[in-house]
Amino acid sequence: MAVSEQVGAIVRASELVFRPVDGCSVATAVGPELGADIVRLDVVRVPAGGRWEPGGSADEENVVVVFAGSGEAGSGSCRAQVARADAVYAPTGDRYSLAAADTEGLTAYVWRTRLLPDRTHGAQQERFSNLWRTDTQLRGFGGTGQVAASDRTATMNFLFWPGTGTPQLCLHCGVMQPGEYFNVHVHPESEEAFIAFEGTGQMYLADRWIDVSPGDALFAPPGVPHGTRHDNEDPAAARFATCGGPTPFDPVLYQRAGVSAQVR
Repeated sequence: MAVSEQVGAIVRASELVFRPVDGCSVATAVGPELGADIVRLDVVRVPAGGRWEPGGSADEENVVVVFAGSGEAGSGSCRAQVARADAVYAPTGDRYSLAAADTEGLTAYVWRTRLLPDRTHGAQQERFSNLWRTDTQLRGFGGTGQVAASDRTATMNFLFWPGTGTPQLCLHCGVMQPGEYFNVHVHPESEEAFIAFEGTGQMYLADRWIDVSPGDALFAPPGVPHGTRHDNEDPAAARFATCGGPTPFDPVLYQRAGVSAQVR
């Protein structure tokens, strides 16, 4: 989709341009060139046996999702083994790192932001999670009225959010079975950046539905309608899953789920 600072963009994984950085490869999917002022989304490829530890991450809040491969991730002094669909949170003041397994490389999507003046970290941040974690969810989301809503609604898993101590970034995973929607909505003050993680489906941006495949990213500026749907009605079709979230987090999503939007 053509780039516009007013409506955002769909960024195709096949069109990402990677540059060499410290023995790894990095591409920017969402950044200032799309009009993003608050959030940045990078894609990092770490070769087999390689390591990625960005020097500037200590003044940023970061969320990392492993898209392919396996290895070890660090968040501050904490370490964990990670594989596809695992996620890492690093609060401002703590660096993150990725070390790929010796037998395969690792690809990760990384959401980046610097905290706005009124944002303060929680006391007990959770550092590691997984996209399929189901203990806190939003169901039955009807959208915000810009487009007629479907009653066949998807499930959204909350992985990093105020309830896990994050003050600005969040990570949600929308899981859509055939025919399900995460209905079209807007965030009045937040920039939205999320990716198609698994399966094929459609993303809504501004005024239309657009076919997407794994690794494609959506960027929507504040006030721009967006959503997702699994447009294949075949009950045997594989699920469609997306991940990402609005920056700063939108408290409306947590209110709709019946949970507190206060940073823990």
